[in-house]
Amino acid sequence: MTKKPSWVIDKERAKRASAAETVWLFGIHAVRDALLNPAREKLRLVLTKNAADRLADALEAGGLEPEIVDPRKFDVPIDRDSVHQGAALEVKPLAWGSLDEICGAGEGAPLVVCLDRVTDPHNVGAVLRSAEVFGARAVLAPHRHSAPETGALAKTASGALERQPYLRVPNLADAMQDLRNMGYTLLGLEGEAEMTLAEGLAKVGTRPVALVLGAEGPGLREKTRDTCDHLVRIPFTGGFGSLNVSNAAAVSLYAAVTRG
Repeated sequence: MTKKPSWVIDKERAKRASAAETVWLFGIHAVRDALLNPAREKLRLVLTKNAADRLADALEAGGLEPEIVDPRKFDVPIDRDSVHQGAALEVKPLAWGSLDEICGAGEGAPLVVCLDRVTDPHNVGAVLRSAEVFGARAVLAPHRHSAPETGALAKTASGALERQPYLRVPNLADAMQDLRNMGYTLLGLEGEAEMTLAEGLAKVGTRPVALVLGAEGPGLREKTRDTCDHLVRIPFTGGFGSLNVSNAAAVSLYAAVTRG
């Protein structure tokens, strides 16, 4: 019997782990939006009586019989400090489809956000929310060193996780090159860049654009920076010119959709 190469074994192991992975969403808004999402595979719903009353409109659509529990015995595997509001739902991560399907010919404007090693789920949730508001086709992040789907991310996204494609790709630089091949111009946000965001968008004109943002502190990795077509900065006044990555994403998305 021929022994399988180690890379094949690793790939099969990762596939099995992915199939077994589940996520606990919590909070009234996050649970309601997941229940109303027909694409979301739902496994277990735990509610207090009060939460069940508040979610009455979504329970039938969700097609899942809730477990009604005493608020003092709300025993689900989420952080004890999570503000769950008496509602928790175990689900499978969403499968959005391929990069080409979503970014090449997907719904929304030809606008994409790429996040380079942004690991804070609150930041990613806020970016997803802004991406949905401004009609972006997707938010991309590397599978490693990024925030996975979690209850905290879903709660911050305030429902956007159910509607805004969040694609975690094996290699961000490769995905960026794929976007370039689809006709996207890659604008990397860098505080020290000579070109302003407005100037970069003027160069892009009406062509599709991908906004590339790095984690606070380290910023864009060298490989990511080198893969961008242009590096741009958000102008600032005064002595402090650093924006939170989610705020920078919102400003950049607004600028992209309102460019002349």
